[in-house]
Amino acid sequence: MYDYKAAFESAVDQVKSEGRYRVFADLKRVRGQFPKAVRRREDGSEQDVVIWCSNDYLGMGQNPVVLEAMQAEIDAVGAGAGGTRNISGTTRSAVDLEAELAAWHQKEAALLFTSGYVANEATLTTLQRILPGLIIFSDSLNHASMIAGIRNGGCERHVFMHNDLAHLEQLLAAAPADAPKLVAFESVYSMDGDIADLAGTIALARKYGALTYLDEVHAVGLYGATGAGVAERDGVLAGIDIVECTLGKAIGVMGGYIAADAVIVDAVRSWASGFIFTTSLPPALTAGALASVRHLKAHPELRVAHQERARTLKDRFAAAGIPVMPSESHIVPVFVGDPVHTKMISDMLLEEFGVYVQPINYPTVPKGTERLRFTPSPNHDDGMMDALVSAMDQLWTHCHIARMPSAA
Repeated sequence: MYDYKAAFESAVDQVKSEGRYRVFADLKRVRGQFPKAVRRREDGSEQDVVIWCSNDYLGMGQNPVVLEAMQAEIDAVGAGAGGTRNISGTTRSAVDLEAELAAWHQKEAALLFTSGYVANEATLTTLQRILPGLIIFSDSLNHASMIAGIRNGGCERHVFMHNDLAHLEQLLAAAPADAPKLVAFESVYSMDGDIADLAGTIALARKYGALTYLDEVHAVGLYGATGAGVAERDGVLAGIDIVECTLGKAIGVMGGYIAADAVIVDAVRSWASGFIFTTSLPPALTAGALASVRHLKAHPELRVAHQERARTLKDRFAAAGIPVMPSESHIVPVFVGDPVHTKMISDMLLEEFGVYVQPINYPTVPKGTERLRFTPSPNHDDGMMDALVSAMDQLWTHCHIARMPSAA
């Protein structure tokens, strides 16, 4: 008889042997005190920690405006959505949220999904069913959800070198002129923190008759006059045919969505299995997201403070010789280059200093580029930064890890 258990044990052991086995921290966020949290150790004891790697970039998951909207929705309509929208209908807050999101991105319509991953996978797969012979051109560092959606559709696909418009044009020029085409890319790439040339990519897509599909999950809420993303900041919203975003990062709750022309959204709504057969988001989440989006649109000072905090942390790391990687966005990656060392530093930061930051190892980033990824928010004050930089400075010396020339 086949030894199933041994096969699963071998799979786990392989991950452990490569130094990339992941252990989830047991954290309890404390309402109104983000980024502070309480960690429960394996022995049951508790430890106060500061979270430095949350994708709740602006702390909206703790904002009273969001919490009050969610509680009011629960009081008014209950907990669950009741099933899929096809069977159970749709909740009022979901309809209002889709209208708000469409207007935010200057599109005719929007469609909610249960996560950003599902939004990407379902939409990119479905587009290949709707557009026979579609050729997709995908940036080499696109998120796993985009890669999965592209592969699942089975169409012809070409991967262009990261943010390399010359390579993209070479591939586009070689494709049949009359074939349907789509360029899929992100605005902010979350591991390196670099930002795509949106205007240049749009220009190439138009030149060769391709649609544009932009993932703004690490930019929505954070860039642009109203927070609609890098496309708004760069003044190119009209050049993006389909924008995909999440509700689970800067917006602070859970879910994902696309926004596009009404006919595109209607076609995806009618064909996407990942939408049709999935229970819809609970009304409390859609109400909370709606309140969050409206708040973010009206409060640009949150984005100003967020960018300042990121710049300040980068400068403080550089002054201490900590090898902060170049980043033009709010992402603050620190290079380690070894999975075992990265995990060791992460563990020591947590145990000895109450600093929670997860190691980023393969397959999230290429082998040899392992790192710690910090995401400071407007709630991370100078005292927290002082404690973090001091802890990192001590560990870099203790662990004999290479430094960069001091900027001091």
